[in-house]
Amino acid sequence: MRDPNSETITNAVIATLDGAKDPRTAEILEALVRHAHAFVREVGLTEEEWATGIDFLTRTGHLCTPTRQEFILLSDVLGVTMLVDALNHQRESVATENSVIGPYFREDRPEHSHAAEISGGLTGTPLFFEGLVTDHKGEPVSDAAVDVWHSDADGHYDVDVPGLQETAMRALLRSDGEGGFAFRSIRPASYPIPGDGTVGELMRVADRSLMRPAHVHVVIDAPGFQRVTTMLFPSDDLYLEQDPVFGVKDSLVVDFASHEAGTGPYSDRTDQPYTLLRHTFVLAPDQG
Repeated sequence: MRDPNSETITNAVIATLDGAKDPRTAEILEALVRHAHAFVREVGLTEEEWATGIDFLTRTGHLCTPTRQEFILLSDVLGVTMLVDALNHQRESVATENSVIGPYFREDRPEHSHAAEISGGLTGTPLFFEGLVTDHKGEPVSDAAVDVWHSDADGHYDVDVPGLQETAMRALLRSDGEGGFAFRSIRPASYPIPGDGTVGELMRVADRSLMRPAHVHVVIDAPGFQRVTTMLFPSDDLYLEQDPVFGVKDSLVVDFASHEAGTGPYSDRTDQPYTLLRHTFVLAPDQG
């Protein structure tokens, strides 16, 4: 199209997509153009503002490395990650809800036996975790692959702990014949998302908190069931109402029960005050 103007440019761009070989790609690109153009018109975007946005996205890309993904973090704080998840994982009410996977999952995690100690020698309040995997009828799911990982008592994951060479606070476990799995570690702490990049700039401009509530990540895979990517949050955490990545769901807020030394079910396993976390994970049938 020749001589486009502010009223005709959108349809002109959309018309160029007619030759797209994949209908789904064409559908996505057309919607992207329509909504992007509508945004520009709605806010009356100036050339200076457009240049600022381009600079922001360019710097976001430059921050991305094999160990840091600033674009995913940007997606998280804008709620896009959770929206995609919510659209793609609509389950029966009894099934465990999904949440964001976050940037700290690692494929090279060690496999541990039932009730193993996985803290890697890091210090903190001992955490005893007892999990149960069932189907929607309450029947145990055995031999499910269960990934767990979490931060330390200062809010750091193993990849961020200075001087730590080995993995810590993460493991691949297997549910037993009764659907159970367990591990011992240290209680995680709340922590700020990275604020030294473009996402940090955005959060400061919007006067939003960087602090995530403490949590334990859990991913469960079992044949015949939908994969669960979720996390559990302590009910007494101060940051539950302002999670910057919108990962908190009521069903995932649980009791991190505190016990004094010499009391409770693990009194013989530690001489310190400790935390006990028990939770049942309910898998939804695979619809595929």
